[in-house]
Amino acid sequence: MELSKIIVSFFVLHFLLFQSPIYAAPGNSNIFREYIGAEFNNVKFSDVPIHSGVEFHFILSFAIDYTMSSSSPSPTNGQFNVFWDTDNLTPSAVSAIKNQHSNVKVALSLGGDSVGGSSAYFNPSSVDSWVSNAVSSLTDIIKQYNLDGIDIDYEHFQADPNTFAECIGKLITTLKNNGVISFASIAPYDDDEIQSHYKALWKSYSQVIDYVNFQFYAYDKGTTVSQFMDYFSTQRSNYEGGRILASFGTDGSGGLSPENGFFTACSELKSKGELVGIFVWSADDSKSNGFKYEKQSQALLTISH
Repeated sequence: MELSKIIVSFFVLHFLLFQSPIYAAPGNSNIFREYIGAEFNNVKFSDVPIHSGVEFHFILSFAIDYTMSSSSPSPTNGQFNVFWDTDNLTPSAVSAIKNQHSNVKVALSLGGDSVGGSSAYFNPSSVDSWVSNAVSSLTDIIKQYNLDGIDIDYEHFQADPNTFAECIGKLITTLKNNGVISFASIAPYDDDEIQSHYKALWKSYSQVIDYVNFQFYAYDKGTTVSQFMDYFSTQRSNYEGGRILASFGTDGSGGLSPENGFFTACSELKSKGELVGIFVWSADDSKSNGFKYEKQSQALLTISH
């Protein structure tokens, strides 16, 4: 009798330790993501070097639920419009780059920092009305452009964290259930208001969020390798179980730059089995230096460790 209890206990323990994916920490992978189109620098998908050994995600920036008025855009309660460089980043350009490279997927990012020179606010009238409008308008855009996923990059809020969590969580869930998108990401950074909203979303809806595009370039300029490693560890705790990507900016903003040791930090993460991928802000800025760091990032991701 006692032996059978021990055997049962052993199998239960084995199941909990080895069979439950909820507790499995993400390991190294070869995901490379890059924002494109926000700065109207005439950058094209075909300008950006694409290594065949990575999973490459372009992220169109941005779709915003604001009116297209050039003088004073105003919130539309989830009726999204396209605000990226539509002269160069067209539906046919999306199809062309995906046909040319089988490892390329294209997503769109929601919100961003500003619209028409002013802050772009998350400003829903109600959860249900916002979600209904957002599902409808984004489904149209995603199908028109033949896109694969969405990214959430709201940075200013006129709604509490729980409302944000319910709106975005239900949006992602509905788009996935409808077969409109196959992946979703969030793009928080280290700011109290930002984190309160995104951590509320993560707490309730982490199961539908595939990647965390944490904006490590929003930390202070001159960040060191050791500081970056500490920041990375902190955000792995904040978004526990999430696939958190390392990131840098090519716009001269902040964080750990490629010149100051970003790739050293990534190699260290890779040796620990923690380098899920790398993302860059942004292709628009990288165009002037020939995308040298995009090439370096993808090369690092494809090296077996």
